[in-house]
Amino acid sequence: MLCPAGKWQRESRKRQFLPFVCGCLAEKGENMNRKEKKTVLAAAVFAAAFGIAPGANAMHIMEGYLPAGYCIAWGVLCIPFLLAGFYTIRRRLRADRRSITLLAMSGAFIFVISSLKIPSVTGSCSHMTGTGLGAILFGPAPVSILGVIVLVFQAVLLAHGGLTSLGANTFSMAIAGPVLSYGIYAVCKRWGVNKRVSVFLAASLGDLFTYCVTSVQLALAFPAPEGGAALSAVKFLGVFAPTQIPLAVVEGILTVIIVIGLEVYAQPELRTLETEKGAGV
Repeated sequence: MLCPAGKWQRESRKRQFLPFVCGCLAEKGENMNRKEKKTVLAAAVFAAAFGIAPGANAMHIMEGYLPAGYCIAWGVLCIPFLLAGFYTIRRRLRADRRSITLLAMSGAFIFVISSLKIPSVTGSCSHMTGTGLGAILFGPAPVSILGVIVLVFQAVLLAHGGLTSLGANTFSMAIAGPVLSYGIYAVCKRWGVNKRVSVFLAASLGDLFTYCVTSVQLALAFPAPEGGAALSAVKFLGVFAPTQIPLAVVEGILTVIIVIGLEVYAQPELRTLETEKGAGV
């Protein structure tokens, strides 16, 4: 989940910046050869591009950043998923109370791993989501409940995200990401892909998809003056990608390690979960 906290810089700054640099090059040209001029100009273009990029601080959308209408719309969109998650967890616990241990572990994993924010040179703070593990073990519906609980605690206790933006953050991290993780894991399992590879792909791609959805949420609320929401989404993705891609790889590896540990120390509980999912519980 992202905490964007800046405003768009005007395109005019770029139009003013580049002529200024080119003028300086013309004045001091006798001191630089053609290759050096091209290098400086390329650096100027790079700097200007980042100068008009959207500001962002983390994956959770911060308190008060989204317009009220968007906050309400994303919150309403989450309601059916949360109801499905609540009923699924209730059925699971009625069928086997011991599964609460793995459920609590999945929730703790989400809380800890998504609270570790990593700074980025592009002006954002990224973090892993941890929702892939719960989606693999329980399916995507229960993870929506785990995710919203984590997001409430983080918003209240850590000022990470916000209560007004809870709906948007829940949809991106606790719904969209887990749905993709579960879908990838199910497809890989059906195709006979190695289990550890399946877990890695599910966790890492689910993490990346969360950021893609958040970028779209921000783009819809704050479209670029020229290019609209599509260009805005590309710019937000460009801000998050440099940090989030390696973090997604790390999350995939950590999830594989945890699953290996569960296979060693919690084999009976895993068998029970597989039986319940096969029976549609």
